[in-house]
Amino acid sequence: MLSTELSAVTRKPEIIAVANQKGGVGKTTTAINLATALAAIKKDVLIIDMDPQGNASTGLGRDRNDRTHSSYEVIMGEVSLAEAIVDSIVPGLHLIPSTIDLTGAELELVDQDQRTFRLRRAFRDPVLENYDYVLIDCPPSLNLLTLNTLAAAHSVIVPLQCEFFALEGLSLLLQTIETVKANFNPSLEIGGIILTMFDKRNNLSEQVALDVRNFLGDKVFDTVIPRNVRISEAPSHGIPVLLYDLNCTGSQAYLQLASELLRRRKKVKAA
Repeated sequence: MLSTELSAVTRKPEIIAVANQKGGVGKTTTAINLATALAAIKKDVLIIDMDPQGNASTGLGRDRNDRTHSSYEVIMGEVSLAEAIVDSIVPGLHLIPSTIDLTGAELELVDQDQRTFRLRRAFRDPVLENYDYVLIDCPPSLNLLTLNTLAAAHSVIVPLQCEFFALEGLSLLLQTIETVKANFNPSLEIGGIILTMFDKRNNLSEQVALDVRNFLGDKVFDTVIPRNVRISEAPSHGIPVLLYDLNCTGSQAYLQLASELLRRRKKVKAA
């Protein structure tokens, strides 16, 4: 269990939601491997699994039977962030796991006051000062759990599969982000669109990438995540692809993505 002693120098972490209401776009894979890549370049990272499926927790080496506390208890106010944080399989990367109990959170919260701000309230915990980055893996839907995450985050990263149907849901998600910004979190911004499952042999991938870049310009990361069998294999071993095969094209892409993210954040802070 992580010690809750504060760092000597107070830090304010960058809180990033990884969100897309469409499943199968590489959302959890991106959350896990981007967090791992940031940890690999010596950033202190916390990943919060807000998806009832709990795939981010499994993908970071936490067995379903080894989750004493979870994001469900955090959002319900039963435990603090510090009490829920556990080690992951990745050095420098800590985790608040998810359990199936999170499925019932939306129904339990629906009649409660300030139900959209439960996660933001939990973020008052000074343990966050131990981290440079907090990544939150959202469920693949625009529900109350996702709204809680967007209301608490500084920015949103959107993994987008390079296929036509993935484009259809993008405008809805962007509308939701603008609604949250207008009503709950004025400082929320789009941190970037990540093109995933890119197949350079496929003309459709090239066309989707071109359409997204024409539509959103520099909001789209230069780095693209290729369709790579090693990325697909890694979760079955309960480890991120960077630990499974550091030299594969997928691992190298996530390292490039982490570097690009840091450059973008540095540029924003300097502006």
